[in-house]
Amino acid sequence: MSRLASRTSRLRRIEQLLLLTPDGLRATDLAEKLEVDRRTVYRDVDFLCEQGLPIWQKDGRFGMNRTRYLTTIHLSFHEAIALTLAGLLLARTIDERNPHVTSALRKLAITLPKAISPHLKRAADRVQTLHDGQRQVAVLEALAEGWGTGYKVRVGYRSPRSGQLRERVIAPYALEPTPSGIYVIGHDDWANDIRTFKLDRLESATLLKRSFTVPEAFDLESHLASGWRIMAGSEITDVVLRFAPEVTPHIHERQWHPTQKLEKTEDGGCILRVQVAQPQEMQPFIRSWGAQVEVLAPDWLRAQIGSELQRAAAQYSERSL
Repeated sequence: MSRLASRTSRLRRIEQLLLLTPDGLRATDLAEKLEVDRRTVYRDVDFLCEQGLPIWQKDGRFGMNRTRYLTTIHLSFHEAIALTLAGLLLARTIDERNPHVTSALRKLAITLPKAISPHLKRAADRVQTLHDGQRQVAVLEALAEGWGTGYKVRVGYRSPRSGQLRERVIAPYALEPTPSGIYVIGHDDWANDIRTFKLDRLESATLLKRSFTVPEAFDLESHLASGWRIMAGSEITDVVLRFAPEVTPHIHERQWHPTQKLEKTEDGGCILRVQVAQPQEMQPFIRSWGAQVEVLAPDWLRAQIGSELQRAAAQYSERSL
């Protein structure tokens, strides 16, 4: 057996031994099992750490952090394509440099056919050019740790309305990416209820040694189903929008919400009906259609959008040009 093959086999063996021994092993134990000297063990362990394996060291023992260890998976071609599309979407969702995203995209690119891998490399390079996001990376790391291990997280939340910084302790039930950013959904100890926080508004996050269990009755999909995108709630409102004939084909191209109902109008347009919590979350969607959409219900949303359009029209009037 060549030296390279011998070392590869030894590295795999170290990984297996550490996984099978929750309390860890001393360097002397590993050296004895592998029939090498301790210096070789230290070099091999350092190499495995550099490759990203979550190896811990305490009281002269080495062990594997099982909650952060991911096993190798084998994907079919089309499964890899699905993961590629998810990676490309994530690269356009974040707006700050994140080394974990960059590394994941590049690793995935290595495994794909030559015609596809450049697209992931391009996405990784684009993420790398974003402005520094060390604070957001640290926040995401702490929340991910809490999500994966079942520990609560203390966060510093900056309210977009008051501008005040408030400290909250949350149990992260899930992380959810959206076109407008990444959100954490979980139980907020202060509110004693389920709350949703946008990561961009969290200025700090610290993992606590306080465990939590997601209630069996909590279902994330059911929870999110009440919202337009991410903001859920118990009070449901009927929202009715009328679209002009020019954009009706685009409205029929996709399902905008699980509760949607589409009706044709005599002029070739359509009416979209949805039932959502916190309809204010729909405002960016409504604004994006400009004069091609009219809010029919609820009245307060119609008045709010109408007022905004009047102010916008005033800004573009001949007198202001």
